[in-house]
Amino acid sequence: MSQAQIIDGKAIAGSVRQEITDRAARLLETSGTRPGLAVVLVGADPASEVYVRNKDRAAEACGFHSLKHTLPADTDEADVLALVETLNNDPDIHGILVQLPLPAHIDESKVLRLIRPEKDVDGFHPVNVGLLTSGDRKNALVPCTPAGSLVLLKRTLGDTLSGLNAVVVGRSNIVGKPMASLLLLESCTVTIAHSRTRDLPAVVRAADIVVAAVGRPEMVRGDWIKPGATVIDVGINRIPAPELGDGKTRLVGDVAFKEAAAHAGAITPVPGGVGPMTIAMLMVNTLTAARRLNNLPDEEALF
Repeated sequence: MSQAQIIDGKAIAGSVRQEITDRAARLLETSGTRPGLAVVLVGADPASEVYVRNKDRAAEACGFHSLKHTLPADTDEADVLALVETLNNDPDIHGILVQLPLPAHIDESKVLRLIRPEKDVDGFHPVNVGLLTSGDRKNALVPCTPAGSLVLLKRTLGDTLSGLNAVVVGRSNIVGKPMASLLLLESCTVTIAHSRTRDLPAVVRAADIVVAAVGRPEMVRGDWIKPGATVIDVGINRIPAPELGDGKTRLVGDVAFKEAAAHAGAITPVPGGVGPMTIAMLMVNTLTAARRLNNLPDEEALF
């Protein structure tokens, strides 16, 4: 295996969260405003419960006002919408996050559209999507996982990504499309590929930057990676691991890590890569929302 740089998402996320903690303390001291984050969880999906718990802990560690609303899985859609409306009107709450997926009887798009765009710290509201897609990143709240991926790229390659060929494998509204928009704003040449792309290995092999967000365990193989490329693996998949014992599982990304590390110049691990950055960028968005809702200018951008 080559000496590919392992991009330490946990360490970089820690530095971002420390900066947000410091900025939040200054905001409280100068304006009396404590950033407030409300997370809504409907049902008892184990993975979602872990995510919500980690977000709640991160918010408290940053000095935020943190609320968690846990509702039964059979909660009526109308009750979820009513809770969102209450949070929309709560002056102490600056960020609202409804944990996805929601139970099947609840219309996710209806819930997400109801969140005030100024409090949409997930960046999923059509207003924020439109701002980012049209190039107005300054006024958008950017989805956390793509934003965190961009921070990892800049910490690895430097602030100037102009002219690099980037391939985003995956076309979801949550990661693939906003990631492509961010890379375009950095003046990269961007290709959005997916599972039906013709000769996908050849497309990926042309990339200086590969962002894998397709949701398929180890789909991107090592020989797809251009020598020296930077690989951001957004995927997180749990697969059987009989070598660890009966019924055991392990986490892998969308990239075959060991194979890819033999070709890449730098690569994120799973876990410990993009995941911690997603939560860190949620804290960034919440602080940004708190400043804007209190008519305070944005501070220096972190990405």
